[in-house]
Amino acid sequence: MKNVLIIYYSQSGQLKSIAKNIAKPLLNTEDINVTFYEIELEKPFPFPWNNEAFFDVFPESFLQMPAQLKPVPSEILKQKFDLILLHYQVWYLSPSIPINSFLKSEHAKIILKDTPVVTISGSRNMWIMAQEKIKVLLKNNNAQLKGNIALVDRVGNLISVITIVEWMFSGVKKKYLGFLPLPGVSEKDIEESSKFGDILLSSLQEDKLEFLQDKLVANDAVRISSYLVTVDKTANKIFDKWSNFIFKKERESRKFWLKLFKVYLLLAIWLISPIVYILHVLSYPFKIKKIKKEIQYYQGIK
Repeated sequence: MKNVLIIYYSQSGQLKSIAKNIAKPLLNTEDINVTFYEIELEKPFPFPWNNEAFFDVFPESFLQMPAQLKPVPSEILKQKFDLILLHYQVWYLSPSIPINSFLKSEHAKIILKDTPVVTISGSRNMWIMAQEKIKVLLKNNNAQLKGNIALVDRVGNLISVITIVEWMFSGVKKKYLGFLPLPGVSEKDIEESSKFGDILLSSLQEDKLEFLQDKLVANDAVRISSYLVTVDKTANKIFDKWSNFIFKKERESRKFWLKLFKVYLLLAIWLISPIVYILHVLSYPFKIKKIKKEIQYYQGIK
């Protein structure tokens, strides 16, 4: 009997749906015992978000400041798992506060120590640098990263900004204005994610987790956009300055600077990112070797 722990935190329900679909093959197998653990905070974040709360979490999200969690059930702490599926969201280019808080907890040290882990993200599109931060946190917990699955909104960058924001602020997943595509990871991709569960199941039963990532990548588990890698890296440098500056401010001053950050963010999305895209396209022929190396690295788990 193999024991599998599925960890997730989900506000809208999307990541929970992803977790359940990937787990389907595992749940339908007699020799696999599956346990679900939903991360819960002592002070939950709102959903739908309001404008002030949404931007107020920026400094703590990016700087990976942990929040207080409800205790992990004792039966999970007592059990040794053969595989952990760690599902997470990306908030402001970093792992979400709930998942970051868990990974920095004492309970995570107990659960993850010397245990194979597969990371699974559901994001708008930029997850690369958040995954790099997850790698560090897993290493700090002596976990063994064996695989990564990155599910994203496949709609164009600027369109997905509109649809995701509307969803986060309304709490309703719908076609904004009646014709824009549904926000988030597509229902088709979520439903078909059970194919990754099949791969996880066979690799676990055969005790061949060392070959897992190659199989996942071969089945389209990780798509890399060299343009978004560039944007992600650049934005991380800028967010680092903004977040450190705002984090040190008193409450009223913080509100003022968060409003300025919002203005900057809108300008960056709608004015700067299209320019960066054009420059990326023009310079692409001169960076092919570098881009190929980046894609190979970010599709892997090292």
